Amino acid sequence: MPSDLKSYIRDIADFPQPGIIFKDITPLLANPQALNQASENLFALTLGKKINKVAAIEARGFIFGSILAKMLNVGMVPIRKPGKLPAATIKTSYSLEYGSNDLEIHKDAISQGDLVLVHDDVLATGGTAKAACELIEKLGGTVVQLIFLIQLNFLNGKEKLSEYEARSVLSY
Repeated sequence: MPSDLKSYIRDIADFPQPGIIFKDITPLLANPQALNQASENLFALTLGKKINKVAAIEARGFIFGSILAKMLNVGMVPIRKPGKLPAATIKTSYSLEYGSNDLEIHKDAISQGDLVLVHDDVLATGGTAKAACELIEKLGGTVVQLIFLIQLNFLNGKEKLSEYEARSVLSY
């Protein structure tokens, strides 16, 4: 088993825009032991929580979101960019470290009283995760916890999520 998951995270300079250092998780995903360890570490963050849905944010969030849903024996709800979901949706806008965007969720994806774990691969400014929480709450769900593989501390995203429990496996 790999002991240091950070050794499987690659920095890519100037992606997707000049000045951004992108944390690339594909080397971690390519290594079965690192993938398994990361999955187990994420799952451990959920212990003791009552959760009946995992909401995963496009696109890299879908990878571990699906794994977590399987490990928790609950359903997975995709949160996507506009125009990617086939049924009726609701939408919200948000800011991120290099621009702005919109997110959508199916109107029937969350039921009143659902206890939802939100997952994305990276917590940067917190805008994407906050928007996902807003969508879940608009549909009557309760955000139990947010978990991330990576947290970029210097961008202070956790501050934007201060009303929620937000945890990560790796911090930079």
